[in-house]
Order: sequence, then structure tokens, then C-alpha cells
Amino acid sequence: MEVHSYQSNPAAIRLSELTNQIRQTIDGVFGNRTFWVIADVTSHTYKEQSNYHYFELVEKDKTSAKILTKIAGRAWGNASVNISNFEQATGQKFKNDINVLIQVSVQYNPAFGLQLNLVDIDTNFTLGLFEQQRKETLERLLKENPDFIQKSGDHYVTRNNSLALNKVLQHIAVISSATSAGYQDFKHTLDNNSFGYRFQIDDYFTLMQGETNAKPFLAKIVEVFQSGKPYDALVIIRGGGAQMDFLIFDNYDLSRAIAKFPIPVITGIGHQKNETIADLMAHTSTKTPTKAAELIIAHNRAFEEALVSLQKIVLIKTYQLINYHKDRLTHINQITISTTRNLLHEQHRNILNLSRLVLTNPKIMISNKQKDLSNVIGNLKAYNRMYFANKSGYIGHFQSLVRLMSPQNILNKGFAILKVNGQIVSNADHIEPGTALTVRLASAEIKTTVNSKSTLDGNDEFNL
Repeated sequence: MEVHSYQSNPAAIRLSELTNQIRQTIDGVFGNRTFWVIADVTSHTYKEQSNYHYFELVEKDKTSAKILTKIAGRAWGNASVNISNFEQATGQKFKNDINVLIQVSVQYNPAFGLQLNLVDIDTNFTLGLFEQQRKETLERLLKENPDFIQKSGDHYVTRNNSLALNKVLQHIAVISSATSAGYQDFKHTLDNNSFGYRFQIDDYFTLMQGETNAKPFLAKIVEVFQSGKPYDALVIIRGGGAQMDFLIFDNYDLSRAIAKFPIPVITGIGHQKNETIADLMAHTSTKTPTKAAELIIAHNRAFEEALVSLQKIVLIKTYQLINYHKDRLTHINQITISTTRNLLHEQHRNILNLSRLVLTNPKIMISNKQKDLSNVIGNLKAYNRMYFANKSGYIGHFQSLVRLMSPQNILNKGFAILKVNGQIVSNADHIEPGTALTVRLASAEIKTTVNSKSTLDGNDEFNL
């Protein structure tokens, strides 16, 4: 093989000399300058031990997704700290396929080539993207669902937040993560309320973080509806978290289902800043799970206080009514006393007038009464004679009947009286052969014993 020395071509230089010239040129042009650029992150890796981020920045054609440009990038030291701050503020991991606004410096290293060093990352840009997505989702909800979602000023009017809450919230469906501390706070607050209220809670557990879990979350809402149970409210609970953790609550399908849900939805999803779209579509939104529980307790307490207030009103009205009727009775009593006094005076006058008449005509009255009495005495004497004469005839007739019906007279006619053990018997049912009998005749008693007994059919002739 023939080896050519570079000395054979005086214009030839070593590669390192060329790359050094490139580095010097780039350093001369870009130097200590930095640039804010918008790009997508790809090929990201993170070395935890060295706290280094390695990635590529690309720009794609919006219509075809074709890559227009690509350049390597890296971050370390303070830049890695800035990335961590970005992740905490937005809840968005620095990873592939995110669109970011970053501050970079240009560096050319002969060994590693051209690359961009990340200096800082704009948190507000990413949050602005989230807000833009949120705005677009709200506009879509209004446009595609005019029957149950409208906007009045800054307020969203939905079918759900137009529902009336039941007077008492007691049977409650809860959608939450099974491991959520917020769920435990919610249950603890309800179970330990100071008024002794008791609640029936049905749990519908699901994952509540990440947009990929929106479908299972929606399935739980459908499950509550299909249960057919008469829930007073559906409560959606999630503990605190980063901004990114709440993106699931801005999901279009999820928010639409809440807006249309036929049972009042109460949210307590642990955010302290902006409301999620789910909050706007729900009947009532609270900041935390504990606040959601306190809202339910306060709602029930308001109903109880209304009943107590009504009870007081009824008692007051009853007392007023009693006093009114008491006054009426006192008035009627006074009228009665006055009327009675007048009646007594009037009767007293009548008695005086009657007394005068009696005193004026006593003889006439006595004479008339004596004549009446004499007539009555005469009538009584005549009536007594006739009465006693009639009764004497009746008595004689009855005496004759008594004599005819006397036992002795009957015995004299040939009849006999039978006795068993000294008792007169007229029924032979209990007389059997061998029974001792006493036969009483008109002038004697005969002791005998029954030898036989036969039954008469009632048709035998009886001859005296």
C-alpha cells in the first residue's frame, strides 16, 4: 500500500487543525451569547450519577411532521437544577416528545461535534401550552354540546350544576384512588363529624393520574350511573399533586360526562390554583377532599337548622294561638258571667211577679185544686173497686188451676213420681237395669229395682 505524506501536498492540514478552526470560528461568532429556542425533545437519556441530561432538539414541519432540523443537546450542573425546578412547577417530566422553550448556548467540541448546552427552561411557556389546550377543550365542549353546556359570563352552566341538591346528602358514590391520602381524609372527616351524621359510602376506585387513565376513570363514572342506585351525590376525590397531575381532569370526554351526569357531582381534587375543566362542569367544586366532606356536612347541618328553626316558629305560633284562645276564653267567660247575671235578675223578677199572682189569688187556686182533688179521689175509689173485683176473679181462676196441677192431685189420678237417690227424675237416659228406684204414689212409697228398660218411639198410645 502506498502511503502519502501530507508534506507531498503543502495545502493539506490535519483534521484537528480544521476542527480547531471551526471551534474558534464558532466561538468567535457565538461566544458567550445565548438563544431562546422552541423545539421538541427526542432521544432523551438521564445519567443520575452524574446528573447529566443528553437529548436531541428537533423542529418538525407542522403539516407533515417531517424533521426540518436536528441538533444534539445536553444539560448538567445548574441546567439540571433548572430542569428539576421545571418538572416540579409544571408536573411535566423533561422527556421525549415535549415542546419546550429553552435557553441554549452554542458549543462546538472537536471530539463530540456541534451541540447546544441547555442553560435554562421557560416554565411559563409549558404552562401556557397547557392553558391553550384547556381553552381549546372548553371551546369544543361549548360548541359540540349546546344542549347541556352553555356559558353565562365567566360561569359555565351545565346540566349537572343546574340540578338541585337533595335536602340531605347521605348515600354517596366516591370515585378515588384506593391509595389516596385525600380519600382517607374525606372518610375521616365524614365519620368523625361533630353532629353524629351517618353516611353510606360506595367506593369506585381507579387510577386518577395521567391522561392515559382518563378512559378507566370515565368507565367508573358510567359504572356509577349503571348501578341504578339512588345516590344523593357523586364525589370525585384526589389528593394534591403537581400541575401535570391534574391534566386528566381537563380531558374532554371526562368533562363532558360530568357536565351531563344526572346526579350532582362534587369535586375535591386537591388543587390550590386554577380550577380544572371537571370543576367547571361539576355541580360544586371544592379545593380539597376534606373541604368536600365539610361541604356535605354543612349542607346537612343547614337542613337540620332549618328544621329546628321551623320547629321554633311552630312553637311560637302555637304559643301565640294558645294565648289568643286563652284571651278569647277569658272574654267569653266574662260575657257568660254578665249574661248569667242578667238572666238571674230577669228570672228573679219573673219569680216576684209569679209570687204576687200566687199571693193575690191563693183562695181561687186552692178551691180549684180541692175540686180537682175530690174528682181524682172519686175516680180512684171507683177504679179500685173495679180493679179489685177483676183481680179477685183472676185469683180464683188461678187457685183452681193450682189445685188441679198440684202433685197430690196428680198422684190421686194414678200417676207416680220416680226418684233415684232421693232426686226426682223425668228422663230415663241415666236409668239402667239394676238401678234402685223409689216410686211415690198418692198414699204410699214403693222401693223397687229396674229389671229392664225399653225405649218408646213417641207413637205409642197413652191411655188414661
